[in-house]
Amino acid sequence: MIILNTFNSEPTQDGDGVKISRIADFTGKYFDPYLMFDELKSDQKSDFMGGFPAHPHRGIETFTYMIKGSFEHQDQLGNKATITPGNVQWMSTGYGVVHSEMPMVDEDESMHGFQIWLNMPAKDKLRPARYQDSTRLPVLTNETGASLKLLAGHWTFGGNTDSSPLTGLAANGAIADMTLDNNAKAELDLSGAEQVLVYVHTGSFISPRLNTGQMAIVDSQQAMSITASQHGAGALILVGNRINEKIAHMGPFVMNTEKELRQAITDYQLGKFGEIA
Repeated sequence: MIILNTFNSEPTQDGDGVKISRIADFTGKYFDPYLMFDELKSDQKSDFMGGFPAHPHRGIETFTYMIKGSFEHQDQLGNKATITPGNVQWMSTGYGVVHSEMPMVDEDESMHGFQIWLNMPAKDKLRPARYQDSTRLPVLTNETGASLKLLAGHWTFGGNTDSSPLTGLAANGAIADMTLDNNAKAELDLSGAEQVLVYVHTGSFISPRLNTGQMAIVDSQQAMSITASQHGAGALILVGNRINEKIAHMGPFVMNTEKELRQAITDYQLGKFGEIA
């Protein structure tokens, strides 16, 4: 397993003062087709109770995954759902979406979840929005104490192959949550993807050396081999193919040119995205 580069998540805030850790690149140089990776992890209610009031998007896909705590999603398309622990939601915004995400806490008032932004190819950026969530996610295991929850896409692990109910992500995107017991090992062949990212959200790896809050870009053409520390580990694995297109970014909009960005802002201001009922 060859690590090409590593990045550390940085603390920031978004929405109504929600404290998160973020890794982002809107140049397309490093993570393409992924743009931004946000982790919300706190047992302090004040860190996240403001939530994410209604706001727009165009030209991206958002993927939300909750480990602990829940968020209620609403959008102008009429979708309303609670993303509960262990479950996911995918929104391909295309032409435009207005949505809100507000927290619903567990009894211990803690929260741990992720929102990931994927870029969309230029040909799809103005198509109608798509939405899907899921409460049925397959889990593959191996014999050494490792499991792989299939959040999106197709996966092979431990000699078995299965798919998440969510398979339509841009650029053949696929996302999984790997959990390793103490000193457990895992191997994956991801050579069919152009981009492979690994983000450690719990514990650490002793091989390769990666700690909580670190993202690694991995050589997809080399077999991925991971060994957890004596305290175990959890990591999200993100794969996909590079879009290799110019990126123009402003806040919640990601297009290919500055002109397209200005049009997105104008369309939103004119009410063309609609509003949450």
